[in-house]
Amino acid sequence: MIAIEIQGLEKSYKTGFFRNKLKQGLKPLTLTVTEGEVFGYLGPNGAGKTTTLKLLLGLVFPSGGSAKILGRDLGDIDVKRQIGFLPEQPYFYDHLTPLELLDYYARLSGVEPRDRKRQIEKSLSRVGLTDSGKTQLRKFSKGMLQRVGIAQAIVHDPKLVLLDEPMSGLDPVGRREVRDLVQELNEEGKTIFFSTHILSDAETLCDRVAVLNKGELKGVGVVADLLREVSGDVEVVWSGAQAIPVLSALGARCHATGDVVRAVLPERLLDTAVDALRRNQGRLTSVTPVRATLEDYFLARIGDENPKVVNA
Repeated sequence: MIAIEIQGLEKSYKTGFFRNKLKQGLKPLTLTVTEGEVFGYLGPNGAGKTTTLKLLLGLVFPSGGSAKILGRDLGDIDVKRQIGFLPEQPYFYDHLTPLELLDYYARLSGVEPRDRKRQIEKSLSRVGLTDSGKTQLRKFSKGMLQRVGIAQAIVHDPKLVLLDEPMSGLDPVGRREVRDLVQELNEEGKTIFFSTHILSDAETLCDRVAVLNKGELKGVGVVADLLREVSGDVEVVWSGAQAIPVLSALGARCHATGDVVRAVLPERLLDTAVDALRRNQGRLTSVTPVRATLEDYFLARIGDENPKVVNA
């Protein structure tokens, strides 16, 4: 079954002093997410990721196109009960405790009274906040608030969980906890659709990813397949520092430790580099492929358009 089906979905905003100019926040987007997968929605800030999520949730209306969630139109109220959502910057009433907050969201989501207490306790346990259930949210750290946000997104046991930048602002421990929770939810059969610009997390978690830039889809597919599209580098190790200038002229990044030199260069230049080493009496020790990463694919798709994009 298709969890999310998007056909030509787009969104334009009026801008300018007189609001007489149109800006495309999302260009016509066609995308499908299969039920039961972890799908990463990647892009730099301002790419249109949050706009897409708001369109799927019905928080803003599309300028064109259509979409279905779990086989139902976006306007179907009943399907909302099957969706859990964590916004990028959630705001909760800080005088409430997690128990009170989750009770509020459970009621809004239609959780039956007989199941409410059990679901709240289960959600708090899953995010590691059982002992903090009666502490006011104003005393929570950023990481703890993020965990509360995830708890409210899953308190009603949804089939589809939408997370907008769930690792944003978290320390390495917090990011690891969120990754583990996403994997647990997926193992239960839930579909996870999350946006991020932290590429290492997406590479670890996702079955498939899509890359968005300036409102336009740049690529989509299984992570392993996408990495094969990126021409990888190789690491060449040799003895003989006299060959460094020649390899550097080819674009290799060289690092010498005594007489041993390590250089990383594009695989397509390997034969040329080996010939240069022979001519300069370099003694070749090893040639090792450098595995391509999701960052390599990401920058290959948007690097020319966003020269200052860096991986967080």
